[in-house]
Amino acid sequence: MGSVDTALGRTADTTTTAKQPRKMTTLARREAWVGFAFIAPWIIGFLAFYLIPMIASLWFSTLNFQLATPDQVDYVGGANWERMLFNDPDVWQSLGVTMRFLGIALPIGMISPIALALLLNSNYLIGKNLFRTLFYAPAMIPAIAGVLIWSQVLNPQTGWINRIIQYTTGYGAVGLEGLRWLDDPKLVYFAYVFIGLWGMGNAILVTLASLQGVPTELYEAAEIDGAGWWRKLWNVTLPLISPVLFYNLVLSVVGLLQYFLTPYVLNGATVIPKIRRCFI
Repeated sequence: MGSVDTALGRTADTTTTAKQPRKMTTLARREAWVGFAFIAPWIIGFLAFYLIPMIASLWFSTLNFQLATPDQVDYVGGANWERMLFNDPDVWQSLGVTMRFLGIALPIGMISPIALALLLNSNYLIGKNLFRTLFYAPAMIPAIAGVLIWSQVLNPQTGWINRIIQYTTGYGAVGLEGLRWLDDPKLVYFAYVFIGLWGMGNAILVTLASLQGVPTELYEAAEIDGAGWWRKLWNVTLPLISPVLFYNLVLSVVGLLQYFLTPYVLNGATVIPKIRRCFI
């Protein structure tokens, strides 16, 4: 019995000792502070430029506040939200325009980077580095400058897209009666898609990097099993790069729901057609 009690007591002491948290050593504490120092700039930037402005915007939405008269501030509660959701028809029209544009641009914006990344990753492509640079270069151009460039490219009288269409098809695309990309509500969506595709270098780069991370052994095994190009793409490539595709999907949806700069720069001061300014 004595030995049993001793064993039980020793077990209880061991259990109690195991439950006690271990104290951090000086080295571990120093490494933790170094880690905090490295992530401190991001934390400060997140608080200063994201979290605090979000909370401030939510608070301002409950006020009757105008920058012209900053001293005259009245608390109105949810009146602004009520007016926006139930009494302002432009809000729902803007939401409808944004959803239609998302439905057109999202499939094109997801398929195009995959297709171009597959092309740039092909062993049969000559001058890979040159083409990769050319496809990524537009992403380095400031957004405003890019939009102004495209405003001339899509010009119905002097734009080279209309001239190419007229030269190749014989259709009268040039002139006042031609293709008015930025004035026709049926064409303006596709004009915005063209502008968006021009600057998708980041999506191409990320997709290309994911393609190069797929093990070649899987392609060799698929070829031994008799799989062709399409089967390897569907059963090997796409499943393995699906996390990157989901990442691009999330960024694309967020970007399209926030789509405002391009329509505003192209036609911010006019109302014809109204569709061009009715984005969220």
